Amino acid sequence: MRVGIAGASGFVGRALTTRLIENDHKVVAFSRTMTPETTHVRVMSVDVGDEIATTAALADVEVAYYLVHSMALGEGFREIDEAHATSFGRAAATAGVRRIIYLGALGNEPKSTHLASRHEVGEALARAGVDVVELRAAVVFGSGSVSFEILRYVTERLPFMVCPRWVRTRLQPIALDDLLDYLEQSMSVASGVYEIGGAEVTTYREMIASYARVRGLRNRYILDIPFLTSYLSSFWVHIVTPVDRSVSRALIDSLGVEVVVVNPEPTDREFSVTPMGVDEALTRALQHQDDEVSNSLLHRESGLVNGVYTVIVGTPVPPAVENALRRDLEEIGGKLTWYGVAPIWVLRLLLGRLVGERLRPLKPPSLENGALVDWWRIEHAAPGELVLRSVGWFPGDAWLGYHVRGGVLHQIAAFRPRGVHGYVYWKLLGPVHHVVFNRMARFRIQRAAKLAVSRRFS
Repeated sequence: MRVGIAGASGFVGRALTTRLIENDHKVVAFSRTMTPETTHVRVMSVDVGDEIATTAALADVEVAYYLVHSMALGEGFREIDEAHATSFGRAAATAGVRRIIYLGALGNEPKSTHLASRHEVGEALARAGVDVVELRAAVVFGSGSVSFEILRYVTERLPFMVCPRWVRTRLQPIALDDLLDYLEQSMSVASGVYEIGGAEVTTYREMIASYARVRGLRNRYILDIPFLTSYLSSFWVHIVTPVDRSVSRALIDSLGVEVVVVNPEPTDREFSVTPMGVDEALTRALQHQDDEVSNSLLHRESGLVNGVYTVIVGTPVPPAVENALRRDLEEIGGKLTWYGVAPIWVLRLLLGRLVGERLRPLKPPSLENGALVDWWRIEHAAPGELVLRSVGWFPGDAWLGYHVRGGVLHQIAAFRPRGVHGYVYWKLLGPVHHVVFNRMARFRIQRAAKLAVSRRFS
């Protein structure tokens, strides 16, 4: 089936694009900010407010997903979202789209601007006369979801927190994998509005405790104060989390509204999805991020994204040294001297023992995916490329990668802190990391140069 995805650059849009391509659908992915076209998906930069451009993008599309919102624009997003949905509905009707599938929000009596807007968008899409399936969901557990990122940063960085009454509000979060199942099956169910959620109803207080438990953190202590409003609580959320303020403020404004499935019968009748519980959904979200970082490490950019810090060092490689450098990457394991700045690594291992780490050099029989080498697990090994994932690190999860490309050695380090101690570890050692990472990269070139000379005269 040829499928269009409006909002394909967003959190759900990216995941849905991948899912549909894996299941052999032909995908047209578009949003205002899209990367160039790939061999697997037709990519277009389109503003859904431009009805003519949207109509052209939807040409020959049978089913169109609408995953667009304008909360990042701040004040006035409600009117903008309704106008965009109206324009999209007309464009879909003109293009001959058979069905629109829209991801909205749970809450039968929305008291917030955010939730009211989500319902209005569904109504605006339906007014064009195109068949509409509207899925209403609450919090989605997945790395990159704004709600999940707020949960992550608040729980990781605050062992004690003062919250308003909304921490006792009931909600029914859903795992990203389950949401994708619902979205894909929406192509063939009867049109209408469906409420979807995970297997458990919880509260924000319980959800924080669940995340701490899954992440291996100590219990978080929460003091909820009745007179502390959601508006006031948004300020400390903004201080603690790097999440976009306009989006998080709109979401926090809706936290006092109960968002649970109240009419499950139509959903159970039309869909064959067995949703998972909270702990499993959180575990799956973190595991997905592990895989995503491992797979994308060699192509990441520096900075903080979804709880993961990335630092990249690029060092020119003399042409005569490139082959030796590729061979030297295969010599990892068993010796601290391979990394360079060996005394720093000795100190790191000794300090780790004080907090229960038992890291030690280890040489694997061969460099294969999944093999253990030193305090890493090999995620990817190929000529001129190496991706390592930490095993047993106390402060958090670390990745180290190398690849030689275009006459440059790129050394990429990524770190996802675990709790306050992990965050403090990264921040305190920031200057040290900068010096050490640069020295390690230069050492790789020097070591390879010596290897090249020794091979030449041997």
